[in-house]
Amino acid sequence: MSQAPAITPDIIAKHGLTPEEYERIETILGREPNFTELGVFSVMWSEHCSYKNTRLQLKKFPTTGERVLVKAGEENAGVIDIGDGWAVAFKMESHNHPSAIEPFQGAATGVGGIIRDIFTMGARPVFSLNSLRFGPIHGDDAQAKTNRRLFAGVVAGIAHYGNCIGIPTIGGEVYFDESYNGNPLVNVFCLGVLRHEQIARGAAKGVGNPVFYVGAETGRDGLAGAAFASRDLTEESKQDRPAVQVGDPFREKLLLEACLELLATDAVAGIQDMGAAGLTCSTCETASRGGTGVEIDLAKVPKRETGMTPYEILLSESQERMLIIVHKGREQVVKDIFEKWDLPYAEVGVVRDDGMMRVLDGGELAAEIPAAKLADDAPVYERAQKPRPLPEPLGELPAVDLQAALLKLLAHPTIASKQWVWRQYDHMVRAGTCALPGSDAAVFLIREANKIVAATSDCNALYCSLEPRNGARIAVAEAARNLTCSGAVPLAVTDNLNFGNPHNPENFWQLAECVDGLAEGCREFGTPVTGGNVSLYNQSPAGAIDPTPTVGMVGLIESDTHISTSHFKDAGDAIILVGEIGDDLGASHFLHVVHGRKAGRVPVLDFVKEKAVQAGVLAMIRSRLVKSAHDCSEGGLAVTLAESCMTNREQPIGASIDLGAGPADALLFGESQSRIVLSCRASNAATVLMLLGLRGVPARRIGTVGGDELSIAAGDEKFAWPTADVCAAWSGSIPQAMHA
Repeated sequence: MSQAPAITPDIIAKHGLTPEEYERIETILGREPNFTELGVFSVMWSEHCSYKNTRLQLKKFPTTGERVLVKAGEENAGVIDIGDGWAVAFKMESHNHPSAIEPFQGAATGVGGIIRDIFTMGARPVFSLNSLRFGPIHGDDAQAKTNRRLFAGVVAGIAHYGNCIGIPTIGGEVYFDESYNGNPLVNVFCLGVLRHEQIARGAAKGVGNPVFYVGAETGRDGLAGAAFASRDLTEESKQDRPAVQVGDPFREKLLLEACLELLATDAVAGIQDMGAAGLTCSTCETASRGGTGVEIDLAKVPKRETGMTPYEILLSESQERMLIIVHKGREQVVKDIFEKWDLPYAEVGVVRDDGMMRVLDGGELAAEIPAAKLADDAPVYERAQKPRPLPEPLGELPAVDLQAALLKLLAHPTIASKQWVWRQYDHMVRAGTCALPGSDAAVFLIREANKIVAATSDCNALYCSLEPRNGARIAVAEAARNLTCSGAVPLAVTDNLNFGNPHNPENFWQLAECVDGLAEGCREFGTPVTGGNVSLYNQSPAGAIDPTPTVGMVGLIESDTHISTSHFKDAGDAIILVGEIGDDLGASHFLHVVHGRKAGRVPVLDFVKEKAVQAGVLAMIRSRLVKSAHDCSEGGLAVTLAESCMTNREQPIGASIDLGAGPADALLFGESQSRIVLSCRASNAATVLMLLGLRGVPARRIGTVGGDELSIAAGDEKFAWPTADVCAAWSGSIPQAMHA
């Protein structure tokens, strides 16, 4: 430690710590920290690890329920019961800052990290989703070129890691908006399956039990990545490239199999992924959870670089590593399994009874910190809030060509086909995918449990930018609606809260409002929050991103006969609109894309009506009376109907629609909530309408499937689009941009 820099106010500030936080550290230690200890506190007390700016907000979420087996904050991922002794572990995490600097490795290691969170729980990962946000990709300007580079790199990184490890990426969402220029969002979700009795815990239990390091050797990549993710992106952020981890999916596959094999024995007392903050986090958190202490010797840690200091070893976020607490006397079991899988391992420490995280370096003391204070006693802040006024009513809009508007909306990358993305993913590996990517929700048959799970990720950040609380409420409702359209009952939620710098009062108000909206929505749908991630400081010199509280929701489908998809099936089928037609053009994609405005009031969401619509549609799906169900969201009814003609069909099918009286633009493109478009045999239409009516759910027949054009009567106007034109606009937009 003699070569370590002296601790000065400038060094403290560079570690992201305030003078008051440094005084708190001195109080905890009863002395000044050394340089290594300062680094340890800096990563553990960063927003990424401690949630010091959001912990009070997160307490608003409902976290309990009859299906919850492991709740939010207890372990690496939440676990819920899916029946017959089976459970699923799932979680969503972000890798936003690393992906902005090095998109391929940033996204790839985000996938690797979330997979480790799942198998750390004792679950076998079975599929992944992702929620991605980028700036606009069309155009010849420098920003569009940068956005295309980031988009291509992120998708390639996700594909590389998921395809190599053999876990299918089967769904998600991709949005494009100016607010993400310079600050893309990469939110990754993974779900795994396990028996109830297989749930593993990340606690250092059993004084005297040995502590094993297993997996890849430690290098200098990912150094202090958690701290890097807890500050704004600037022009100087490229200098933080060493903070981006480097992934090896083949090594992770070996680690996954070795850990699951080891967990099947009686050798493991506790297990923890080395994710954010690496060896530091895994050591102090396992000790804190176990109410014990952990002593490790860094000289015993496998390394791939020479001359690494204790500071570097502790703060490295090299990938594919785990910390395992082993029952004393069972050390040989660990050695045999990791030798079998050709993975490095080392006995690096022992569980103590003194509550300390004690770090030696070849016998010399490098750091000694109370583990619980480090892991759980970070400062907690309630930041100042500055509310934004409600948006002004829209007023009269200038006339536009509505015929051209639909094609323009379908060609907008947020709405356009994402086949360019998902064709790069191996979405069929494990042979459980029941609905192709691009459906309202991902659907997967977990063969070992004989259970069908559906999952989705949703957030309309445009809504959240204008009215954060209502936007967040709608994000939950839309996620549940997407699951309903797939034939699933919603069970639980994981979230990823993406916001700007919390020290900005307007940003923090957006965050608090969104949390309130998410909490209300989750209570209404009975979907407890089982975990997630907070990603703050998502802003560049151009400003903060639109608030993006991404909702990952999981549901259960009772029978394979209940699986529903979103595209029309056969000519002559009846098309039914469930829900009220509405006329909400405020905050719509039509207003943004066609009129160039982010403005107006967000559509009103009535939870009573929403839940009635979803329950009615689910009953129709289970009765096998309907052939398709599609959520009406971005772009309104015209886009929903066009997508129903296109989705997952090589040859699109047309439809003839009559939307009745009203302003044509609002009928076509308004985004009123609680609406689902169904199709069914014409002979079943009256029965469907009667059954929905008995439930008090508004519904009406609006058209018929068939022909080679999408024709819509709206108010006093009639429109017709050849399906070939609709398909070309929808399917060609992203490939054209990416080959520019």
